[in-house]
Amino acid sequence: MKSERLSDQISVRIRQDILNKKYNAGEKIPTEKELMETYSVGRSTIREAIKSLSMAGIVRVQQGNGTIVNEESPSQTIDERLKNADFDEINTVRKLLEEEIVKLAVEHHTKEQLLEMEQQLALRKQAIANEDRQQCTNADIAFHVAIAKASSNKVLISLYQHFTQTIRTFFSRRELQGIGHFAMSHHLHEDLYKAIKGKRKKQALDIIKFILDNNY
Repeated sequence: MKSERLSDQISVRIRQDILNKKYNAGEKIPTEKELMETYSVGRSTIREAIKSLSMAGIVRVQQGNGTIVNEESPSQTIDERLKNADFDEINTVRKLLEEEIVKLAVEHHTKEQLLEMEQQLALRKQAIANEDRQQCTNADIAFHVAIAKASSNKVLISLYQHFTQTIRTFFSRRELQGIGHFAMSHHLHEDLYKAIKGKRKKQALDIIKFILDNNY
């Protein structure tokens, strides 16, 4: 299993066990430690899997009372719908999220958040020079997550962070080899950073729209 996909696979296994009535609706699932032993993975993997199931509405995490299986589980989770979506559908959702995020980031960014964007841009540039597709993906996503955090909207931040796995899959399907798209759009990402830093909202929005209109 690839490490970045492990939590997704464990999430699927837990959901299947719920469907098979191993964990019943309205009841608590086993503790983190027990789940780690059952699925032979580490704590962070279990936590990511539970977080994914919680956001999909399969379970709910109650402070001090453990994780409880919801009474009704959707026949298809939002994660499954996203995995089956085509490029146009994914890009449309990404536009809705990122345009609002960029607009807010222009208004609310801090010096520390600008520094994080700058650092991720430097990593993105280095990954392009090294022709390292995986590192290009990591740095690109981290750059956009930094912009999301600069929006100061906790719901948008959470939505975008959850959406990053779909973006990662999008990149892997878009570009099986090489770093062509990353290289061609790097100057645009630098311009986006400068527009956010300079609080030039219209320019920042024009740039993010252009990036996503030419994303594949």
